[in-house]
Amino acid sequence: MLPLQGVCIIAVEQYGAGPFGTLQLADMGAEIIKIENKREGGELGRHVRHGQDFLPQGDSLFYQSFNRNKRSITLDLKHAEGQTVLHDLARGADGVLNNLRGDQPAKLGLTYADLKAANPRIVAVHLSAYGREGKRAGWPGFDYLMQAEAGYLALTGEPEGPPTRMGLSLVDFSTGVQAALAMVSGILAARATGEGRDLDVSLFDTALANLSYVATWYLSAGINQGREPRSSHPNITPSQLYRTAGGWIFIMCNKDKFWPELTACLGRPEWATDPRFESFAKRLEHRALLTRLLDEALMEKTTAEWLDIFAGRVPAAPVNDIASALDSAFVKGTDRVMEIDHPAGRLRMVAPAIRSAGEAPPRRPAPELGGDTDAVLQALGYDASRIARLRQAGVI
Repeated sequence: MLPLQGVCIIAVEQYGAGPFGTLQLADMGAEIIKIENKREGGELGRHVRHGQDFLPQGDSLFYQSFNRNKRSITLDLKHAEGQTVLHDLARGADGVLNNLRGDQPAKLGLTYADLKAANPRIVAVHLSAYGREGKRAGWPGFDYLMQAEAGYLALTGEPEGPPTRMGLSLVDFSTGVQAALAMVSGILAARATGEGRDLDVSLFDTALANLSYVATWYLSAGINQGREPRSSHPNITPSQLYRTAGGWIFIMCNKDKFWPELTACLGRPEWATDPRFESFAKRLEHRALLTRLLDEALMEKTTAEWLDIFAGRVPAAPVNDIASALDSAFVKGTDRVMEIDHPAGRLRMVAPAIRSAGEAPPRRPAPELGGDTDAVLQALGYDASRIARLRQAGVI
């Protein structure tokens, strides 16, 4: 039995952050019922296509990545009868999650105040760009904008380079995880007290929270951290990129014990007791010199050769592209990639990061638009004639 089996979440979500959050819950066994607008062709992620995407229109590899193990119903929440259906769904649900603009949940009846009459234990999680209050409540917002405004682009890349964003949508992903945490926390409280609540998470607040110790450095001591050469740690060395024969390697001697181990592996044990390198502070003071010396030593072998020597002794990693990362022997030799059967062909994607001992994660492809509408409504007690009337009226 997966940890969240028996938990039911209604999701009014699209694109990245919201679907990534409910994906974490779905992979842990929760039932996720996506509400989609049929007139708009369903959620936006269905239409995000890239390269040789072999899935049919209305589906995509992008959409599948965020929506496996979920169900889909079509429902117009702006229609009065759509609100009736929403309340009927809420009666048997633990929570409702949306990632709309901050001014939209109240308009679409998705707040705790709107739903508590149907279910006083319902937890309403709102994932927005800037929150549901304040002058930006109605603003749209996206990951890259948050990276720019929260300072990420000033921390990424080489000091002399242009502002540079992270290659992945990590603000979306981390906000989705925050929303999932908010949901399970709210459900835990509701089961203890019998009362649900609203919980808010925003892209902007998450982007700021992720600044963590870098923010504390500035707020408490006025330290305005910027880029460091070769993606190095701001106050520890060696902890950065180094050249090897024909490539690069990332080494992180973030504990004192790793420095003498590194020097031994390199065949330069005398460096461990060199007065210039005998402490973190001394190594940082002489970082430029140390970088040159380490480059010279490391260029004697390839990255793969050094990794064989360092294995388990010195924290180090190759600098891979996406293909090399996913095709590595370490990944291939485990269950970190999973396969899902889809009508259009077999899908391969990364497996969930959370593992439940003795339980394999579910492996259902993302749902077709409205593919579960009839089954979900029938489970609510709607008969065929009522479902037909709702469909004719454009409610579903």
